[in-house]
Amino acid sequence: MKKYILALITLSIYNFSNAQETVVFPNQSSVITTGVPFLLIASDARAAGMGDMGVATSADAYSQQWNQSKYAFSLAKSGIGVSYTPYLSKLVNDIFLGNVTYFNRLNDKSAFAVSFKYFSLGEIDIVQDEFSEALVEKPNELTIDASYSLRLAEQFSMAVGLRYLRSDLRIQAVDANAQAASSVAVDISGYYQSEENAYDTFNGRTRLGFAIQNLGPTIKYDDAGRENFLPTNLRLGGGFDFIFDQYNTLSLTAEVTKLLVPTPPILGFVDTVQEGDTEPNGQQDPNEPTIIVEGKSNDVSFVKGIFQSFGDAPGGFNEELKEFTWALGAEYKYQDSFAFRAGYFNESEDKGARKFFALGAGFKYTTINIDLSYLFSASKIQSPLENTLRFSLTFNFGDGEYDEY
Repeated sequence: MKKYILALITLSIYNFSNAQETVVFPNQSSVITTGVPFLLIASDARAAGMGDMGVATSADAYSQQWNQSKYAFSLAKSGIGVSYTPYLSKLVNDIFLGNVTYFNRLNDKSAFAVSFKYFSLGEIDIVQDEFSEALVEKPNELTIDASYSLRLAEQFSMAVGLRYLRSDLRIQAVDANAQAASSVAVDISGYYQSEENAYDTFNGRTRLGFAIQNLGPTIKYDDAGRENFLPTNLRLGGGFDFIFDQYNTLSLTAEVTKLLVPTPPILGFVDTVQEGDTEPNGQQDPNEPTIIVEGKSNDVSFVKGIFQSFGDAPGGFNEELKEFTWALGAEYKYQDSFAFRAGYFNESEDKGARKFFALGAGFKYTTINIDLSYLFSASKIQSPLENTLRFSLTFNFGDGEYDEY
């Protein structure tokens, strides 16, 4: 705060003493960008059908992405989940996000899970001239995850997850020395699920969850390139299950998320009269260094960036609130064999403008679950997942073995 006030006083004195000097603010976006943003895409159809949420929903095979501590409350002994999400399907047909997850409850208290996520950016044909054969590049990104969850109490569990990230966006035909970037990250999460309580006309159960995801060092694509923060984020959520009878259950859930990444500051420069000019030219000359006009420097370590992210928005507290996204979701289940889902996701217009409605459905036959979801954009900015049908397939083994809730 002292530095901010001092900077304003200095600029005021500077401008008052010389009317031929002005502070120039280039147009800048306040959207926070990170490396490997595909980590924030909902890869499973169940979560997508409820507005991209999963930190406080009931346990399923895809809890690895949202809250690994839910595995300790899984009704099934083990399971395998496979999902497929087309991306930019209106434009191309070879960009997609795929995910394979396996989980296993070791006993009443603990569980582990491993998963593999692959994001393909399709094929890129590079042609030097009409006589040359096209060079085909296939950029991609992937993660390999492992997690362990433990019930610390009858209704509460925590988990830790370890993630390896690899981003291979290099185009060898353009830069033969380009290298794939890699990093590691950690997740820490917790989940609370109450006992089933009796009310006047129904039974109910409360669910609460939190997760801090993608805690790890910045990722860098080459020695001379810029370091990119991982999409470290905080998820908080809560929900309630209305259990009307043994056949009908309605679950309502709400979730908020915030990126724990520094907000880019507003930069500018003092435009002075240069030799040969009679007034400032509006262009940044070599002897006019860039200054931070509002906000804080985002050239910090990822640890400092986490704490800084709660108070570094150039617009102050109001802008900080805009950096939270929120979602509302509902899931109706009939006889544990059919599910209908709906959700809404909201992000500020100034921070990305992602707003969409989602619908989803799930079908269960013996040990197999099939889930589908569909997204309707509610923003002026078109979503790359708009009008996209997502699929998830789950095989549960030992289903109902831990039906103690």
